[in-house]
Amino acid sequence: MKITSITVYQVDLPLHEGNYAWSEGKSVSVFDSTVVRIETDEGITGHGEVCPLGPVYLPAYAAGVRTGVAELAPQLIGDDPTELAKLNRKMDTLLKGHPYVKSAIDVACWDILGQAAGMPVCTLLGGRFGDDVVLYRAISQRPPAEMAENVAMYRGEGYRRFQLKVGGDPNEDIERIREAAEMLQPGDKLVADANTGWLKHEALRVVNAVRAVDVYIEQPCASYDDCRVVRERTALPFILDEVIDSVGRIAACATDRAADVVNLKISKLGGLTKARQARDLCVSLGIAMTIEDSWGGDIVTAAIAHLAHSTPTEFLFSSTDFNSYVTKSIADGAPQRISGRMAASTEPGLGVTPKLDVLGKPVAVYK
Repeated sequence: MKITSITVYQVDLPLHEGNYAWSEGKSVSVFDSTVVRIETDEGITGHGEVCPLGPVYLPAYAAGVRTGVAELAPQLIGDDPTELAKLNRKMDTLLKGHPYVKSAIDVACWDILGQAAGMPVCTLLGGRFGDDVVLYRAISQRPPAEMAENVAMYRGEGYRRFQLKVGGDPNEDIERIREAAEMLQPGDKLVADANTGWLKHEALRVVNAVRAVDVYIEQPCASYDDCRVVRERTALPFILDEVIDSVGRIAACATDRAADVVNLKISKLGGLTKARQARDLCVSLGIAMTIEDSWGGDIVTAAIAHLAHSTPTEFLFSSTDFNSYVTKSIADGAPQRISGRMAASTEPGLGVTPKLDVLGKPVAVYK
């Protein structure tokens, strides 16, 4: 099998809530997503998607995806999309770094491999664990009382995992955590996600003030070392996210006992090939995971679902359904939330069919 063409689409994804806000005053109202369509000489077509959380969250930005694909795509024509390790090695040779650029290409090739094999991607990633996977709901940063109301609202929709966006003024963040915790019922889990927004002294104030609350602390500071300082001085369970960008970092995290849970973002790691490697290492090391991505629509949500559903249940802390946050559907067959849970498709590949009328005219075609 050979790649015959790579087509790139750009699509805007507005939010149901109108605005998504997190630490240090950062916010996004419309997400700029890139969809990649790979066609082959055997008539099988695969799709991938990458959607950075704006240009100020990670070292990634939407236009960078398309610029990077323009560098890679012409040199991948004629390659076998089912030879995923070989393809990833070639992409890493052609473009140093920029893993998010490679993610949509890698995911599209997994979609092709699944269709060629007649199996859903989660089967190829290790098998299907359980009937579905548990989801978290991100609670956009707002005044404490409003965030608590949002927790109650989403709990009514079936969610049992809540990720509070903190990382602002420590005094207000303490109230955000306390008021949100009052909305919980037995079995619920609350995460205070600072998204790197606190300095060490601020993080230490917060964790000390909420030490009696049943809450997880996520990525309090920008650097791994600063997060470790906070970790060493709190008994609250600890999650790392933004600094988890490679299997090497995961190994160091295990050695340093730096976290109880890590977040694996598919595009930050470079696609499903490398995310699976990171996932399997976490399982071997006994580290629980949230399986997710930076953001996205139906195709990203499908990829998340397949990786999450192929993760042993006891190691899956949570996952996410980004397509429920946005007002625009870009593909049929994507996982849909049911009472705070979702399931990967049982169809071959990712199990999604992009809506080409919604994607519109391609921004680039490589043959």
